[in-house]
Amino acid sequence: MNTEQPNRRYFDIDVWDPLDIAEAMIEGQFTAVAAVRATRLALVEAALAAEAKLRKGGRLVYVGAGTSGRLAVQDGAELIPTFSWPQDRLLLLIAGGKDALSRSIEGAEDNVDEGIRLVQHHDVGSNDVLIAVAASGTTPFTLSCLREARKRCALTIGIANNGSTPILAEADYPIWLDTGAEPIAGSTRMKAGTAQRIALNVFSSVLMILLGRVYNGLMVDLQAVSQKLIRRSESILKRLTDCNSKQARDALQQADGNVKLAVLLLNGCDLKTARGTLDSMGGQLRAALSAIGKCRIAADLAQVEAPEM
Repeated sequence: MNTEQPNRRYFDIDVWDPLDIAEAMIEGQFTAVAAVRATRLALVEAALAAEAKLRKGGRLVYVGAGTSGRLAVQDGAELIPTFSWPQDRLLLLIAGGKDALSRSIEGAEDNVDEGIRLVQHHDVGSNDVLIAVAASGTTPFTLSCLREARKRCALTIGIANNGSTPILAEADYPIWLDTGAEPIAGSTRMKAGTAQRIALNVFSSVLMILLGRVYNGLMVDLQAVSQKLIRRSESILKRLTDCNSKQARDALQQADGNVKLAVLLLNGCDLKTARGTLDSMGGQLRAALSAIGKCRIAADLAQVEAPEM
């Protein structure tokens, strides 16, 4: 595996000047970016396939061990506050459980039976999307989760930093991040980890945009769970509707903090109509605004054309 091989360029890195060491580490990050860019078409294809599943009510299931598992869990967890992705439609499976988020759990990544058990226990099925992340491409826990999910007809996406490995060979959508050998041999928290983080970020962001959770480059599905995010919600409303601060606060209060609903309210909808229109458009704010605009035009035309009594 390339990620495990010593890189001759760095064989005496321990006697380098610290600034040269830092330069080498930074240079590796550019390699990671290039590796992700080379997979952009595969990432988009995976996101499009995932969108179709998730529109049927499926779940996102992130799977990994060690550094890869922690990166996978981080990406999944951030979908909740950023895009209001429902907690009950997200599974974060890391070898060793929650304790593995902050420390190494001996033997956890080799536990094949636990991977199978978790996928069965959570009833992963045909509408679900499982993202398996492993730098080696061979991690037993992660691979067992992917295999069991495939048996149960889930869509599987495999992300690995070594080509021709089982996770890539067996995933429906393989993403090979060719980052090569690390400056410190085998330390895949470096280039490999950076590439994984970028790839996960790109995949999930494209997916959330496809699902209508971004409008005009703004987080219109954010959860306002802090004063900072409440202010951001108000700012988004003012930007999208030209309302003032009081109008933004009142609309958000009426919409229970839902920015999309608040936008529709400020465009003349009542709450019931706003909810119905947004639901009928699959949560797509742009489509909902277009629909109410067309309805308004039709109503105006009907009024103009109505015969005088």
